[in-house]
Amino acid sequence: MELSRIKNVYFVGIGGIGMSAIARYFKNRGAAVYGYDKTRTALTIALEQEGIDISYADVAASVPALFDVPAEDLLVVYTPAIPKDSLILSYFKAQAFDLKKRSEVLGIISKGQFCIAVAGTHGKTTTSSIIAHVLTDTGFGCTAFLGGIASNYNSNFLLGNNDVVVVEADEYDRSFLTLHPDIAVVTSMDADHLDIYGDASQLVESFGLFAGQLKKEGTLYVKAGLPLQQGISYSAVDEGRLMGTNIRVEGARFVFDYVDGDFSIADLQLMVPGRHNVENAVAAIAVALRLGIEPELVKKAIGNFKGVKRRFEYIVNTSEYVYIDDYAHHPEELKACFGAIRQLYPEKKLTAVFQPHLFTRTRDFADDFAKVLGTVDDLLLLDIYPARELPLEGIDAEYLLEKITLDRKEVCAKDEVLEKIRMRKPELLLTVGAGDIDTLIEPLKALLTNA
Repeated sequence: MELSRIKNVYFVGIGGIGMSAIARYFKNRGAAVYGYDKTRTALTIALEQEGIDISYADVAASVPALFDVPAEDLLVVYTPAIPKDSLILSYFKAQAFDLKKRSEVLGIISKGQFCIAVAGTHGKTTTSSIIAHVLTDTGFGCTAFLGGIASNYNSNFLLGNNDVVVVEADEYDRSFLTLHPDIAVVTSMDADHLDIYGDASQLVESFGLFAGQLKKEGTLYVKAGLPLQQGISYSAVDEGRLMGTNIRVEGARFVFDYVDGDFSIADLQLMVPGRHNVENAVAAIAVALRLGIEPELVKKAIGNFKGVKRRFEYIVNTSEYVYIDDYAHHPEELKACFGAIRQLYPEKKLTAVFQPHLFTRTRDFADDFAKVLGTVDDLLLLDIYPARELPLEGIDAEYLLEKITLDRKEVCAKDEVLEKIRMRKPELLLTVGAGDIDTLIEPLKALLTNA
């Protein structure tokens, strides 16, 4: 499908963070954009305000009559999160329209452009957002499709005036194999999505195939220690060619030096905390320098990067209460998040509200989840958010709770959280998870602000 021919686009699952970025792209190109999603959210409301027509009824009748057009004149994009028995999805299939997954559309968009692709089981949203911000803030420019809302721009989509495009390369169902990047970054390869891959070796193989799709003169950056044989290694420890060193906390910021052999940039400041984010910044700095951006401009841009919504986001930060929200939903992500909190607030007791995401992920990593969740001081464990899955017998919040070695722990219904927090009055609160736990943010913010 040629990009220049696409004039009408329909998104099945338009409210997804990745889908909405592509919808915004086509709207900016002047295409007629429509979509369906199950629930009206702040994001879909924003899309509606931008002139995109959205239906919330999964019925064929909600599809605009406009789409009685030849199949080649309409692009239909869907997300794997949409149930296979969706009536709208079935309608488009019955009409013989060519349905594309989000990743395939990113392949169409990035074809013929200078593509910077960031892959990894975690870290890719923050890393791609830092890259996009540095390129934008320095005046270099780029078009970016992000998996989160970049706080500097309050958007998951940036529109540039050049042919450089920044995308997240999603490993889920091998989606990233539709991309052929000029620059690629691999941030992590921890076992995940085992419902798709079966075992970790298949995931590793898939990342190897992605690395092999790099263009002939392309550049690959790989976090040190990952099982990939090619690429330039980077880390936030004394390992790899590119390093973030001399890491320290000054006030609420992480400060570090970027080192590449004899070349260095000293005293970089980062608003988003954690050694893992220093690592993400190292990769972003390497990409910017590879593009020829001046080091001082890169340093300034790194210093004013405000982060990504739901990635270690401060909701309340007063002398009495600190409340942070984070998207972490894998044991390694939780470990990094908790580590950053402990570095910043070593004297405070940490109360965490965690919502497990997916029955299969909870089953596959139950022991790892239990180990890291056992490091908090007080745990409220919500029911498992099913997303695209049906329940698995014996796999629930109680199953996970029993594995956690912690004195203060309990399973808690979502509608009970406010009262539990009201009673506890925690000095340091974290809500964490990838499901619908974000609906608690504003109520908890109001509770702590008015306490």
